[in-house]
Amino acid sequence: MAIPAILPYSMPTASDLPKNRVSWKVDPKRSVLLIHDMQQYFLNAYTLEESPITELLANIQLLKNKCAELGIPVVYTAQPGAQNPEDRALLTDFWGPGLEDDPAQTKVVDEVAPSEDDVVLTKWRYSAFKRTNLLEIMHEQGRDQLIICGVYAHIGCLLTASDAFMQDVEPFFVADAVADFSLEHHKMAMTYAADRCAVTTSTALLLDELKSVQHSDANAKELTLPLIRNQIAELLDESPSDFDDNEDLIDRGLDSIRIMSLVENWRRTGAEVTFMQLAEEPTISAWWKLLSASTKKVLSHTE
Repeated sequence: MAIPAILPYSMPTASDLPKNRVSWKVDPKRSVLLIHDMQQYFLNAYTLEESPITELLANIQLLKNKCAELGIPVVYTAQPGAQNPEDRALLTDFWGPGLEDDPAQTKVVDEVAPSEDDVVLTKWRYSAFKRTNLLEIMHEQGRDQLIICGVYAHIGCLLTASDAFMQDVEPFFVADAVADFSLEHHKMAMTYAADRCAVTTSTALLLDELKSVQHSDANAKELTLPLIRNQIAELLDESPSDFDDNEDLIDRGLDSIRIMSLVENWRRTGAEVTFMQLAEEPTISAWWKLLSASTKKVLSHTE
C-alpha cells in the first residue's frame, strides 16, 4: 500500500502541452503560488539525480524566485507525520499509515524549502483546500488564481486544481513543475486539467506571462465611469444609455464568465477587485465605487 518506487522518465516539454479550453492569463496581483507536498517522504520514491526530479526542482526554484520578486504569496502543503487513524481515515486503505514523525520524512526538501514569509499548511487530503484555510487566505488578499506545482501530478496537484475551479479560483497547472508516478500518469493529469478545470502551461510560458503583465500595467487605460458602462454594454450587446446604474446586472444577463472577463481587464489597470466583490453587489454604481477606491489606493502607493 505504500508509494511504489518510481522509475525515471523524461519531464514533458512545451511541445507536449495539451490544448487549453480557456485563455486565462496569470496576473501577479491575483495569483498565489502553491508548492504541493514537496516533502522528502514523497520524493524518496524517485531517483533524485534523474528526470523528472532534476527539472522539477529547478523549475519550482524559478517559479518561487519570480513570485518573491513580484510579491506573489507562496503557500506550501505538508502532511504531518504519525497521523491519528481518525485523521488519516480512508487514506490508510489506499496508502498505508503514511509519514513517520521524523523530520527526515516530513521536511520540505532543501532545494525548495519555505522562506520566512511563506505559509505552510497542514495537508490532510488530496486537495490542498480540504481542512485548510487556503481559500480564506486567498480571499483575504483578494486573489483568485492558483499556480500549482509539486507532487504528485495526477493526485493532489490535479485534485487541488479541480477543487480550485469549483470554488471560482483559476488554476494554472505547471506541467514541467509537477512530477508523477509515470509519464502516462503525468500526461493524463496535464490533459485532464486542460480539458476540464485549468490552464496547463510550462514554467517558461508562465514566467513570460508574468513579465508581460508587469510591463503592460504601466500602459493600461485609465478607468472612468463612462468606460465601465461602455464595457458592460458591449458584453451584453446593448447601448450604454439603456442601463440604469443601480440595476442588477446579473438579472440583466451578465453571467459569471463575462464578470470574470471584466475582472481581468480591470485588474490590468491596477484596480484590486475580485469576482466575489463584484458578485456581491452587481450594479454599475457599486462597481464604480469599488473600482475608483481601489485605483486611488494603488496610486497612493506609487506616488
